[in-house]
Amino acid sequence: MSGNLVSARVWKFGDNINTDLMLPGDVHMATEEVQASRVFSANRPGWLAEMTPGDIIIGGKNYGTGSSRPASRSLRNIGIACVIADSVNSLFFRNCVNFGLLALECPGVSDLFTEEGQICEISLDNFTVRNKTTGKILNAQKVPANLLALMRGGGIYPVLEKEGFIAPMKARPAEAAAGH
Repeated sequence: MSGNLVSARVWKFGDNINTDLMLPGDVHMATEEVQASRVFSANRPGWLAEMTPGDIIIGGKNYGTGSSRPASRSLRNIGIACVIADSVNSLFFRNCVNFGLLALECPGVSDLFTEEGQICEISLDNFTVRNKTTGKILNAQKVPANLLALMRGGGIYPVLEKEGFIAPMKARPAEAAAGH
């Protein structure tokens, strides 16, 4: 990601991709590292070995449906630069904001990219999504500046830390960091 332009290879996923597929239930209580190692293991075995940090996920309708588990954090932790979908489940979108994963709704984006490996270019200045292979462009829904700042700033806690509203995580007592 460079400035307000994101450009990377795409991976296509269909409609109604749920958070259980992104973050399997058997690792829900595991460490973030273990969770990240199992992203999409149920429906795309071997995908983690193929993807590269900085890649973009293209989804269909209702991407991120399901539970409130922190699947967006696992996608961020493996290096996904952005999730763009025809529509994004509202709870998943909120978790993307909270955990610092760029997520955009762009009706028609699943048809804009006809195959995996095509290059997507996103302008966050005017919220356009371009297939660099075909040259076709769509308009994504604009994300409010404050939410975009949280997504691009690493999420709510890192932004609050940077702005001095909360102590850095490493400086907090262990019991406070664990939520006790």
